[in-house]
Amino acid sequence: MTDTMAEPAPDALDEAGLLRAYRTMRTIRAFEDRVHDEFATGDIPGFVHLYAGEEASATGVCSHLDDRDSIASTHRGHGHCIAKGVDPKSMMAEIFGRSTGTCNGKGGSMHIADLSKGMLGANGIVGGGPPLICGTALAGKLAGNGAVSVAFFGDGASNQGTTLEAMNLASVWNLPALFVAENNGYAEATASGWSVSSDNIADRAAGFGMPGVIVDGFDFFAVHEAAAEAVARAREGGGPTLLEVKFTRYYGHFEGDGQAYRAGEVAEAKKHSDCLLRFREHVLGQALLAGSELDAVDSEVAALIEDSVTAARSAPKPTAAELTTDVYVSY
Repeated sequence: MTDTMAEPAPDALDEAGLLRAYRTMRTIRAFEDRVHDEFATGDIPGFVHLYAGEEASATGVCSHLDDRDSIASTHRGHGHCIAKGVDPKSMMAEIFGRSTGTCNGKGGSMHIADLSKGMLGANGIVGGGPPLICGTALAGKLAGNGAVSVAFFGDGASNQGTTLEAMNLASVWNLPALFVAENNGYAEATASGWSVSSDNIADRAAGFGMPGVIVDGFDFFAVHEAAAEAVARAREGGGPTLLEVKFTRYYGHFEGDGQAYRAGEVAEAKKHSDCLLRFREHVLGQALLAGSELDAVDSEVAALIEDSVTAARSAPKPTAAELTTDVYVSY
């Protein structure tokens, strides 16, 4: 048996683990803020849906995962990609539609994938991810390798038959799966309080015989703790969990969204609930990290994002000869 005692667990919140978590959240925030600015120039093709404000969810969950584990994402998938270890430079190139991108510039923002990291892909189909993880979770169960599969989906997708069927199947087959409902309050512009019949998405878990947990999505430590229990349960053969993470997205449903359906809540969230500020206050207040360490991460991340944009802008676009590659699979 391989000796793994010398290495801390992926979810350990020692000094190194805390810095990893902060770096991941800061990278997501800086990446999304920069994409917001770059999209306004008109140089990014297609649609963009930003994850800013929701960083604690992806980071808190994915900090318990490794390369054997799989995640399925949504149209708002940049944060999930970064938290699962996908290279931000390749992601930025993909968003700019360049051949150096994660999917050679042919997927764009809503279809970033990296199977080497267990990232099954962002997905433009609402509710498209949950059925996918039933497949990878079944594969992990049959292989007996302890692999866990996670589906991130929004409050809109919580009403989709694909999501409900996937949760039922995961329970029937006792799959090592985690369903993460990221409830930012709106399915596009429709308030979840109007469109979701139950008070909480997590309440639906009882209908599928799995635990349902509600967590403050602005609190990294709360998400981390809840995800730790759910992932451990799945690895140990205890079956799936539905985790509902509640927070506010900082940008509109898509870039260009006028957001006439809400007012004031974003400013309030940024001032009182922001996950990065709360993380910083906690670790400094408990003397777990020094301010200089966090400042250094901020500077390093800023340089990474700047390099990513510079590289993306100078990278070549896919050629006409590549139009039909990556379309069909040869058996």
